[in-house]
Amino acid sequence: MIKRGSLTSTILRLMLVLIFISSSLAVYSIINLSFSIGDARAINASGSLRMQSYRLKLYLERDEQLLQEKINQFETTLHSEALERSLTWYSPDALSQQYLLVVDKWEQMRFFIENQQRQEYSDSLKDFVDTIDILVLEMERFAALKLRILVIGQIIGLFLMLIVAIAATRYTRKRMVQPILQLMDVANSISKGKFKVDVPQTEYMELHALGEAFKKTASELDTLYQDLEGQVNEKTIALTRANNELSFLYDNLIRLHADSLDYKALSSALTQIQQFEDLDYVRLVIEHDDGTIDSIEADNGWLDSAGLNSEQHAAVTPVKFNLQLEDKNLGYLEVISLRPVNNMLFVNFAMMLTRSIVIHNATEERQQLALMEERAVIARELHDSLGQLLSYLKIQVSLLRKKIEPNCMTEDVQTQLVDINDGVSTAYGQLRELLSTFRLTIKDPNLGQAIEVMLAQLRKQTGIIIELNYQLSPHLLAAKQHIHVLQLTREATINAIKHAKPSRIEIDCFLANSDMIHINIKDDGIGVSHLKERDQHFGLGIMYERATKLHGTVKFDNNPQGGTTVSLVFPPQQEPLNG
Repeated sequence: MIKRGSLTSTILRLMLVLIFISSSLAVYSIINLSFSIGDARAINASGSLRMQSYRLKLYLERDEQLLQEKINQFETTLHSEALERSLTWYSPDALSQQYLLVVDKWEQMRFFIENQQRQEYSDSLKDFVDTIDILVLEMERFAALKLRILVIGQIIGLFLMLIVAIAATRYTRKRMVQPILQLMDVANSISKGKFKVDVPQTEYMELHALGEAFKKTASELDTLYQDLEGQVNEKTIALTRANNELSFLYDNLIRLHADSLDYKALSSALTQIQQFEDLDYVRLVIEHDDGTIDSIEADNGWLDSAGLNSEQHAAVTPVKFNLQLEDKNLGYLEVISLRPVNNMLFVNFAMMLTRSIVIHNATEERQQLALMEERAVIARELHDSLGQLLSYLKIQVSLLRKKIEPNCMTEDVQTQLVDINDGVSTAYGQLRELLSTFRLTIKDPNLGQAIEVMLAQLRKQTGIIIELNYQLSPHLLAAKQHIHVLQLTREATINAIKHAKPSRIEIDCFLANSDMIHINIKDDGIGVSHLKERDQHFGLGIMYERATKLHGTVKFDNNPQGGTTVSLVFPPQQEPLNG
């Protein structure tokens, strides 16, 4: 005897396995990254020891009054929390021993300083700096080792998920698709008058119940066929309809999952079920988390009940089928028909739509998280490379200025030093702006909440009143569009704060009658005439480039009452919904 199980439970278990693997992979990554916090700070601190060693030599020869203060600064850096992490239990022995070696050699160097042994200090300085360099190298190797461990873990986790996905696909094809195809063959045999059929044996209650229904119907038809021609015809019609319903649901399921789930696909599915069941009206109402709703209708639209009397209202009472998965309600399917409604068909159809919408939303979130992770990696790389290099250059320029003899400090030399310092400072400031932009995060597909979080950060930095009027439905924007809209809005708002000198900034996000999305950033500042003069400081090229990626345009206009309006206009990812 075959033990029966639920088809839904089997699918849920497969999903739980994938969720468990992905969750384990995420926890592993978080643990690995937690051990990497502070690596950059430690490398920077160890690097600064080299500079302080040379500075101590300078003060030992020229200014002994500040010598003790510089010794204290050196020891504070040497025994800082960032460097003492080299002695933790998970640090390699080579790193710990190298750090202790630096500490031991510092005691000797300090003895030279305290006893005014300048020549001995100078002679030992290169060896001491080389020891610090080896410490920096060991730290970099340890950081690279942790990164390699993280990459290996990610590869193993993805490989396990791929194995589970392949196994689930084969299992589904063998245990679900083949019995359904066999049931379709059984239905075809019965429709041709062959009542001696064998239904496939399956371990799932749903398919087993359907198979047993086929078998029972065939048996009754075989018994009553000779004397009850009318009953045979009735059963044949019922079987044919059941087969058609199964085929209809299967075909729509394949179609909805084959292409992107948008308004056209859902409207096409509604039109097909309307024609299949000969319905008067049918529509799908999707309820979003922010309280907004979208209404998707079949090709003939929805009944306008404004001109109906009370009797007509009673005759056209719609039947609702909820789109609910576990404890989450996504909306409902609404049907108006003068004939009795096939409840089972619509319950299954509503379940199919629910799962399609949930899978589509999950895909959007994964795409969005992938984009955010990619930008976070770029931000970290820029910070760890260019950020430290620019800081180092600023320090070197300062040291160079101090080492140039007064008689060599001509006006041209002074000008060149100032230009170099200003250039490095400008590059460092631009790098910080770039890192701030890359670190903007969108934790869910709600772009309105992401913009509000970004504006909340800007409100803390300025006294300017910033208001947001967001009226866009979530389905209008894809995950890949969110980051461009968010960053362009941030760039325009920061430009207004820095350069327009406004007292108020208003941001309007809405869908115009032309079916184009409008993002307007309006301020009451000094106007748009200053843009040409400060073009390089506004990052206008980046804003135009982002607008192009959205297949839209961005323009700058003066307001009649004063100030500037930055307008971004671009098409949505799909046609606007009716509702």
